[in-house]
Amino acid sequence: MTRHTETAGKIRFVLNGELVEHAVRPDTTALDLIRGHAGLKGTKEGCAEGDCGACTVLLRRDEGPRQAANACIMTAAQLDGTELTTVEGLKQNGELTELQEAMASNGSSQCGFCTPGIVMALTGLIEKNADPDEEAIHDALAGNLCRCTGYRPIVEAAKETAKSASAKTTGLALPEKQNEVAFGGSVLHQPATLAALSALRAQYPDATILAGGTDLGVARADFHSDWDRIISTARVAELRSVSETADAWTFGAAVTWEEILHSVREDYPSLATLIRRFGSTQIRAMGTVGGNIGTASPIGDGPPALIALGAEITLASTGGSRIMKLEDFFLDYRKTELRPDEVIASVSVPRPKPGEAFRVYKLSKRYDQDISTVCGAFRIAMEGGKVTACRIAYGGMAAIPKRAKASENRLLGKPLESDSISEAVEALSEDFAPLTDWRGSAGYRMKTAGALLHRLANDLAGEIVEVMAL
Repeated sequence: MTRHTETAGKIRFVLNGELVEHAVRPDTTALDLIRGHAGLKGTKEGCAEGDCGACTVLLRRDEGPRQAANACIMTAAQLDGTELTTVEGLKQNGELTELQEAMASNGSSQCGFCTPGIVMALTGLIEKNADPDEEAIHDALAGNLCRCTGYRPIVEAAKETAKSASAKTTGLALPEKQNEVAFGGSVLHQPATLAALSALRAQYPDATILAGGTDLGVARADFHSDWDRIISTARVAELRSVSETADAWTFGAAVTWEEILHSVREDYPSLATLIRRFGSTQIRAMGTVGGNIGTASPIGDGPPALIALGAEITLASTGGSRIMKLEDFFLDYRKTELRPDEVIASVSVPRPKPGEAFRVYKLSKRYDQDISTVCGAFRIAMEGGKVTACRIAYGGMAAIPKRAKASENRLLGKPLESDSISEAVEALSEDFAPLTDWRGSAGYRMKTAGALLHRLANDLAGEIVEVMAL
């Protein structure tokens, strides 16, 4: 079990099998710590935004397996009390791993700059899956964008070595987590309970609340801001919990998208596909549902789907908690119902009911790991060939993720066919007045939002229309 101690001035973690301590500001990027302070140059910097995968490392935060993560947008604050493995730490008795040997011998590497990140991503996969199929391998590689050699030799190297993968966990004991770490003018707080988190939030309303950091870390990597006071959610038991009933799941706000993917993929395969698209394995292993909601991005992929599903959100403070529909949480561009002394505690997602169907479609310039131009989510209930209930939500169509209530009303009580769909498409202009930006014009957004309604009808009629990135 990971324990906690009193204030210390050093970040403490296991690095490539050895306990290390580094006196660095907690908001130092993990990549700078690895390359600059630890002197390990195998981990590269490419995009510094969590997109290219050249900085991929393996991180273990609990008793589970190591997971691939992006070091460029991770901070030293997230390393305290963990186990970190870089490409230098993969060697076994001074020898390369079988995966590394396979990639070296079959021509998987040319310049080699991105090869360490590819090796780390595939190692994270095969430690969890001794017999990955080609889809799983491509999914694991979706966050590693360099393809000097093409996919084939890389995939073949993964297949060749997967069954002889090393143990799923190193077995090393994680170091004690610290309640507080302060160095160089930056202070990290690591509360263990929701009550302690709420008290710190009330005491320091301007502090950076750090969960997965996949959004905040981009600005930090570009040195756009310093984090002089950080409150981490990583140790808060209530925020890391997942509970399930016959009617709903409740995900703590610090539950990752990878964990949510495993929970919902059987009941909501369309949502599972969306989750795979909007985050690579490196991002899904760190990014949290609460963080995705809290950023209040108008083009965030999670909120439209969750709104269409009828999700509820719980906000907590020292004064208690309050529950609201997620659609009511968003007020205006980057403005929400969250008060300065509150934190997002959990999100409840209803399970599907008989007669209901759920689909979510994302349109983006690139299929994998790209920002949405438009994201449409639809939950439809049918009885006697007519729509008895529906919830439609879009991202990218307004300053906030938003329901299309006028379109919903056009569908209620009618068959899901061309005439009713055309009426619902016309009603979109009552719900939205989208903007033009570099991702798409207002006209394009309106047309594609309507096209997604037609796609829904075709999809539910059994005519699966494969729409890739537009």
